[in-house]
Amino acid sequence: MEHGVDRSTLPHDLSPIGMFTNADVVVKGVIGILAAASIITWAIFLSKTLELAALRHRTRARGERVARSRTLAEAEAQVGRRNDPASRLVQAAVEEVSLSSGLSAEGIKERVASRFERIESRAGRDMIRGTAVLATVGSLSPFIGLFGTVWGIMNSFIGISQANTTNLAVVAPGIAEALFATAIGLVAAIPAVLFYNVFARIIAGNKAVIADVAAETMRLVSRDLDRADARGPSRLAAAE
Repeated sequence: MEHGVDRSTLPHDLSPIGMFTNADVVVKGVIGILAAASIITWAIFLSKTLELAALRHRTRARGERVARSRTLAEAEAQVGRRNDPASRLVQAAVEEVSLSSGLSAEGIKERVASRFERIESRAGRDMIRGTAVLATVGSLSPFIGLFGTVWGIMNSFIGISQANTTNLAVVAPGIAEALFATAIGLVAAIPAVLFYNVFARIIAGNKAVIADVAAETMRLVSRDLDRADARGPSRLAAAE
C-alpha cells in the first residue's frame, strides 16, 4: 500500500551522484568540501612520494661518494655544489674548516657539528612540509561528514512532521543522503591518516640517511684535522 504517498514525488536515484544532486544545500556543501579535501590528500600523496623517494636516492648516492672519499676536499669534488642536504653538509664542513683555519681542532669540530644540526633540522622541516594538511584532513573529515549527516537527518525528521507520515519510503532517501556525507568523510579521512603515517616512516628513514652522511663527513673533518696535527702543531694551518 502507498499510504497516500505519491511515489512520483520521491527521489528514486540513490546512486552517489543522485544522492548528491537531491541532497540539501548544506549537505551538498559538506560533500563538496570533503571531496576537495580528498583530492588534495591524493595530490599531496603523489607529490610527496616522488619528492621523498628522489631525496632518499640522491642522499644515499652522495653519501656513498662521501664514504669512499679519503679527504674532505675529495668529498667536495665528488658531491659538487648542489641544493640538497648531502651537498650542503659537505659544503658547510668545507666552509667552516676554511673559516677556522689556525684554530683548535676541537673548536672546529664543535662548529661543524652545530652547522650540521641546522642543516638536518632544515631538511626535516622541508620533508614534513605538506604533511600537516594530511593530519588536518584525517582528524576533521569525519566530524565534517558527521555534521552533514546530522543536518540531513534533522531535515528528514522535519519532512516526517510536515508529511504527517512515518512511511520509510518518504524518509529513507533523505537519511541515505545524510549518511552519504559521513561516508565521504571517511573516504577523505582514512587515506589521509594512512598517508600521514606512511610519510612519517619514510621521513624518519630519510633523516637517518642524512644523519649517516653527516657522520661520514664529520669523520673526514676529524681525519683531515688529525693529519694536520700529525704534521706539526695542532692547528689546521699546519696543513697548508
